[in-house]
Amino acid sequence: MDPVVHFEMPYEDNERVKKFYSTVFGWEMRSYGQEMGNYVTAATTEMDNDNMPLKAGAIGGGFYPMGQDMPKCPSVVIAVENLEKSIEQITSAGGTILGNPMEIPGIGMYVAMKDTEGNRVGVLQPFNMV
Repeated sequence: MDPVVHFEMPYEDNERVKKFYSTVFGWEMRSYGQEMGNYVTAATTEMDNDNMPLKAGAIGGGFYPMGQDMPKCPSVVIAVENLEKSIEQITSAGGTILGNPMEIPGIGMYVAMKDTEGNRVGVLQPFNMV
């Protein structure tokens, strides 16, 4: 089975979203600059040096700025062993690939998709998949 490894949600205010989740849940929030699309990561559990959860089954997350072309609802990211093969399986099963695969520096290759029900889901081939 391919596991869910990450969640994503939109934000309107970078500082406000960081303050909320760190205050309420104790998450460690980290902002990335313009070069990373103003993404904010959320460590929801203890992480190793590669920003991977130490606890089995735990996942981290991220927040992206709201925008016209960005989804307005939460989504999950699923890790796969072979992104190209998964893209073929997604389209063969009736899903739609959104954009082109892109490299997330230090993390892996990523592409977004819509499933047959219209849900947006991220698909990630990590560089160091366990």
